[in-house]
Amino acid sequence: MPTPIVIIDEFAGFYRSRLAPGFLELEFRAFPERREVKAAALVDAQAIFAKGTHAVFDDELLAAAPKLKWIQALTTGTDAIVDLKTLARQVVITSNTGIHGPQMSETAFMHMLNLSRNALRFWENQKAGRWERWTQIRLAGKTVLILGVGAIAEALAPRCKAFGMTVLGVSATPREVPGFDRIHPRSDLLACAARADYVVVLLPATPPNIGLLDAKFFAAMKPTAYLVNIGRGVVCDEQALIEALRNRRIAGAGLDHFARLPLAPDHPLWRMENVLVTPNIAGGSDVNHLLNLPILEKNIRCFIEGRLEAMVNRVQR
Repeated sequence: MPTPIVIIDEFAGFYRSRLAPGFLELEFRAFPERREVKAAALVDAQAIFAKGTHAVFDDELLAAAPKLKWIQALTTGTDAIVDLKTLARQVVITSNTGIHGPQMSETAFMHMLNLSRNALRFWENQKAGRWERWTQIRLAGKTVLILGVGAIAEALAPRCKAFGMTVLGVSATPREVPGFDRIHPRSDLLACAARADYVVVLLPATPPNIGLLDAKFFAAMKPTAYLVNIGRGVVCDEQALIEALRNRRIAGAGLDHFARLPLAPDHPLWRMENVLVTPNIAGGSDVNHLLNLPILEKNIRCFIEGRLEAMVNRVQR
């Protein structure tokens, strides 16, 4: 009998149509949403493909899949999966790391440009038919500090250089990376914050990063500087950030991720005039499903052949 694989994603039907003809030994069970997945579809499933979010993965899902051997996250982030207490140690987890550089970079620039040029004010004036001009801040000549020097940073840094920016990085493993003027050790974090006009956060939610950007960090930033967080929300002390924004200790923030998702309707960040909120869309694009295919095909072949150690983007637990 074919080996069952459950796909939970809005593009589940697309993945099944593209993968099934090349892997006849597998049965792809496609579900656009988690709520449509019945326990009967999971009871003999050996793999699950889905976005690594709390909206999909929980203990109930894992309990319904006792034969599970492999989880392919259709996201870079997998903390919603690896944090589950019922996740068996033998289950292999892989991600789609490596496809998000361009779209994440574009989101970073959207935030930097909209914040520094006060685009929200333009929109309000357009609605009111109000002709109002003010000094525009340009990116050229400014310094951007990128926190988290991985695959996405390697895509973002050269784009920042193309805008004429000085590019600094902070990493636990300082090294030379194309596009960066210099990468500093973690011990230089506050000194680098003091130099930056823009701080772009790409950090994952690992224990050393949680709460890393605290009141001391925001106090070190220039009052004219902007924070752009397209990494994980928990790396920021949200209350300290709100205080820094309210007191104009920093100029503004573009935020795509938060301590809790979705951001509560009554959260103060929604109503701050120097904040641009986006709903965790930085890594998404109109072509992610196409970019995922080579990763899925490679890992499926390894799974079938029992070469789990050769899978790409294996998550170390």
